[in-house]
Amino acid sequence: MKVFVTGATGFVGSAVVRELINAGHEVLGLARNETAEKALVLAGAEVHKGDLEDLQSLREGARLADGIIHTGFIHDFSRFAAVCEIDRLAIETIGNSIAGTDKPFIVTSGTLVVNPGILATEDMLPNYNGTNPRLASEKAVDALASQNIRVSVVRLSPSVHGEGDHQGFVPILIDIARKTGSSAYIGGGENRWTGVHRLDAAKLYRLALEQAMPGARFHGVAEESITLKEIAEAIGEPLGLPVVSISKNEAAAHFGWFEHFVSIDGPASGRLTRERLNWEPEYSSLIQDLEHGIYFK
Repeated sequence: MKVFVTGATGFVGSAVVRELINAGHEVLGLARNETAEKALVLAGAEVHKGDLEDLQSLREGARLADGIIHTGFIHDFSRFAAVCEIDRLAIETIGNSIAGTDKPFIVTSGTLVVNPGILATEDMLPNYNGTNPRLASEKAVDALASQNIRVSVVRLSPSVHGEGDHQGFVPILIDIARKTGSSAYIGGGENRWTGVHRLDAAKLYRLALEQAMPGARFHGVAEESITLKEIAEAIGEPLGLPVVSISKNEAAAHFGWFEHFVSIDGPASGRLTRERLNWEPEYSSLIQDLEHGIYFK
């Protein structure tokens, strides 16, 4: 299969590209600049010039491929609503361009959008009355699925970890700890995230593409529940910083715009994903990666 991959040189996307090529697929990778083009060539992929805001490049990439994996996302969380709208338009554009075909289309979302505070399962749809701008991506998927477009979703954990993670949630927490002089959690730190290694996530995307279950949601979850206190402790110790509890009233001053994400209680299950796709995570956990020091080199 020839697969059009957006975000093909990103942290997750580059692992997806390697996974696809190793499994015998061809890859057409979206590249927004010369650096990305060179990286794709070195990886053994074909280059398709464009970016997520160049909608014509997305239409053309989808037309040239047998399937699409959309891992691209603009990681500027300071303008989160705006980049979520860019993502929605990209999903809508790609989906509409393959209408009437049988091409599989895999879209990326996150487990945190489902129902915070409740164990999220794959068969749950988000509360669309919520205010999280990321909900727009799942709404776009539902609209495409209603048109019989062969679209499904991989919901990633808030921590997709591993070597080379520089823009994800954990590096943000490490940067905040360094700047503030402490590794903090809110209250008792019992609110939870989930985690998955990027190489396990890459395999999940490939399996989701190959088995193409229209309208399905899959969870990139290897660890169903990691408390924020555990994460704070695993960050503070190697940095030699105190690990402290702060109140909800202090959280905004300490975490800034990232307060929202640190406050979420977002446990999620990957059981149905494992059963339906025969997906078995095999790589290191988030805490293991922190203890092994890959985030502190």
